[in-house]
Amino acid sequence: MNFLLFSILAAVACGAVAYVFLFDRMSNEKNAAKRLETVKRAETDRATVKASRDRMAEAARRRKSVQDSLKDLDDKEKLREKAIKKPPLRIQLKQAGLSMSLERFYLYSAACGVALTFVAFILGAPLLTLPGALVAGAIGLPRWLVAFIRNRRVAAFLNEFPNALDVIVRAVKSGLPLNDGIRLIASESAEPVKTEFRRIVEAQQIGMSVSDAAMRMHETMPCPEASFFGIVIQIQQQAGGNLSEALGNLSRVLRDRKKMKAKVQALSMEAKASAAIIGALPFIVAFLVYLSSPNYIMPLFTTSAGHMILGISALWMSMGIFVMKKMIAIDV
Repeated sequence: MNFLLFSILAAVACGAVAYVFLFDRMSNEKNAAKRLETVKRAETDRATVKASRDRMAEAARRRKSVQDSLKDLDDKEKLREKAIKKPPLRIQLKQAGLSMSLERFYLYSAACGVALTFVAFILGAPLLTLPGALVAGAIGLPRWLVAFIRNRRVAAFLNEFPNALDVIVRAVKSGLPLNDGIRLIASESAEPVKTEFRRIVEAQQIGMSVSDAAMRMHETMPCPEASFFGIVIQIQQQAGGNLSEALGNLSRVLRDRKKMKAKVQALSMEAKASAAIIGALPFIVAFLVYLSSPNYIMPLFTTSAGHMILGISALWMSMGIFVMKKMIAIDV
C-alpha cells in the first residue's frame, strides 16, 4: 500500500516537473496557433474587402461607361434633331428636291432682291423702304420658298409612305427579299418616295447595307417617319424577327399618326379661322374706310407721321400673328 502511494506521488511529481518545463513551450505553440489563425482571418478579410472593392470599382466603371454612352447618344440625338430642324442651306436645298448649287441659289436670291426692289421703286414706295425690300427679296423670299417646297415635299412623302410600306410587306410575305421590295418601290412608287428609295438602292450598289442606307433617309427627308423606317430595318437585321409584321405595324402607326394629325387640324380649325379673321380685319377695315372716306385715311400713306403709325401697327400685327400661330401650332 505504501509502495502504491509512493508510486502515485512520484508520478504526480514527475508530471508537475514536466508541466513546469513544458508550460512555456505549450504556451508559445498556443499563441503561435492563435497568431496564425488571426493572420489567416486577416488575409481572408483582406481578400473579401479587396474583392468587394473590386466589385464596387467594376460597378462604378460600368456605371460611368453607361453614363458616357447615354451622354454620347444624347449628344448625337441633339445634333441630329438640330440638323433636322435647322439644317444648313445646302441640306435644305437637297431636302426640298432642288438640284442646284449654293452659288446658283445665291445668284437667284440676288436677282430676286433686285427685282423686288425695282418693283417697290416703280410702285412709288419711300426710299427708306427700298433697303428693306432688297433684304426681303434677297434673303427672306428665296429661303421662305425653299422652306415651302421642303414642307410640301415632306407632306407628299408622308401621304405615300404608308402605301409603300404595305407594298414591301406584301412582297416580303410573298417570299421576295427586302431588297427586291425596295427596288420595286424605287421604280414603281410615286414621288418623292420613289426618289428616297432610289437613294437606298444606289447606296446598296456601292456596298452599304440596307439598314445603314435606310438610317440615312432622314438626311434628305426631315421627318420622324423616315427615321422610324431605318430603326425598324436596323433592329430587325440585328435582332431578327418577323420583318413583314414589323413593317406592317409601322405602316399602321404611320396611318394612325396621319389620322391624329387630321383630327388635331380639324379641332384647331376654329382657332385658325379666328386667327385669320383677326389678322385680316385691320386690312379689311382700312380698305372699307378708303372706299367710303379716302381723304380720311390717305394721311396714313402720305405723311411721315402716318408712315410711322403704319410701321408700328405692322410690328404689333406681326407680333400678334406670330403669337397666334404658336398657340395653334400643335405637333403630333
